[in-house]
Amino acid sequence: MLEQLIQYDKELFLYLNNLGSDTWDNLWLVITNKFTSIPLYAVLLFTIYKKFGLKALLLMVFVIAGMIAFTDQMTNLFKDTIQRPRPCRAQGVMDVARYIAPRCGKYGFFSGHASNSMSTAIFAGLLLRPYFKNLIYVLIIWSLIVAYSRIYVGVHYPLDLICGLSFGAIAGFGFYKLNLYLIDRFISK
Repeated sequence: MLEQLIQYDKELFLYLNNLGSDTWDNLWLVITNKFTSIPLYAVLLFTIYKKFGLKALLLMVFVIAGMIAFTDQMTNLFKDTIQRPRPCRAQGVMDVARYIAPRCGKYGFFSGHASNSMSTAIFAGLLLRPYFKNLIYVLIIWSLIVAYSRIYVGVHYPLDLICGLSFGAIAGFGFYKLNLYLIDRFISK
C-alpha cells in the first residue's frame, strides 16, 4: 500500500513538474525564493500594528517567531527521521523531470516552505479576520502557490507539500490560539 502511494506521488510529481516551460522558470524561481515573501510579511506586521497597537505587536512578534521556529524545527526533525530523498536526488526521477532549483537539499519530507507559509497564512488570516474577512483565503492561495513552486523547481513531491501544508495549518491555528490567550492575559488588562 505504501509503495503504491509513493509510486502515485512520483507520477503526480512528474506530471506537475513537466507542466513547466523555460518561459516561466524565472517567475517560479522568484516565487520559491524565501526572501520574496518579505514584503508580504512586512505589510502583515504593519497591519497588525495598526489594528492592535505596539504592545500587542511586540508580543505577537515573539509568538510568530516561535511559530516559525516550531514549524521549521519539526520539518527538520521529520526530514532527518524519515530521510526521503528529494526528487532532485532520486534515482530515475530526475532523468525525466525538469530541475531548475539553484540547489537541492538532501531530504524532502515534509516541506518547510509549505509548512511555514501555511502557518503564517492561517495565523495572520485568523488574526485579521475581524478586519479583513477574505484575507485568509488570499493568504491560503498564496501559500498554495508557494507550495506548487517547490514541485515546479523539482525539490518536493506532492505528498511532501500536502503534509507540510497540513502541519502548517495545524501549527498556525495552535499558535493563533496561544496568541489569543497571551493577548488576553498580558495586553487586554
